[in-house]
Amino acid sequence: MKMNNFEKTIMNSSARVLFLDRFEAPLLRSLGGDLQGLRVLEIGCGQGHSTKRLIEQFGATSVVAIDLDEDSVRKARRNLSALSPHHQVQLLVEDVSALNMPDHSFDAVVDFAALHHVPNWQQALSEISRVLKPGGRFLFEEVTRQWLNRWFARTFLLHPKENRFNAEEFVAEFGRLGFTLTGELVKKRKGDFIFGCAIKATTTIPRSSSR
Repeated sequence: MKMNNFEKTIMNSSARVLFLDRFEAPLLRSLGGDLQGLRVLEIGCGQGHSTKRLIEQFGATSVVAIDLDEDSVRKARRNLSALSPHHQVQLLVEDVSALNMPDHSFDAVVDFAALHHVPNWQQALSEISRVLKPGGRFLFEEVTRQWLNRWFARTFLLHPKENRFNAEEFVAEFGRLGFTLTGELVKKRKGDFIFGCAIKATTTIPRSSSR
């Protein structure tokens, strides 16, 4: 599911970019560490503001950034065009629920609040697990059902209405896939927003059928 134009405007505003720069990215980096020397997949890259922080704050030099929205990816390419050739950044239109990428092809996957837009978020997590190497990192910031049910989100923003998750359900689902939190799960605004880092198991976990 793509976000509506109102949310696109908010997510690309100078205020939100400042919040990403000063709060979201530093918090996620403090939980997941730097990404120097790793091959990174970013899901839901939007217009590339978070992709730029992966390079500037996390130290990533090899990033594949995806989004379902073609217009956003086009703008991300323009916004990131001035990056040094030293940084290998590939921007693609892709669906995280059906990634056209080989198994075990990334060292880390980063989610800056994209999965709450995905109708079948469980399938998206399964795809993240598939493309992530054993022992790889999953860094996430997510928005829970609690916030999506609040008046502002229901009135002005576009999200799937069914099959939403709370913090415990989200953690349980990637735990089922063999991920383990590396530290605490950080909850903000009494659980409206969650931040964390999980490590994929180094042994294969049998998968049950997707929901």
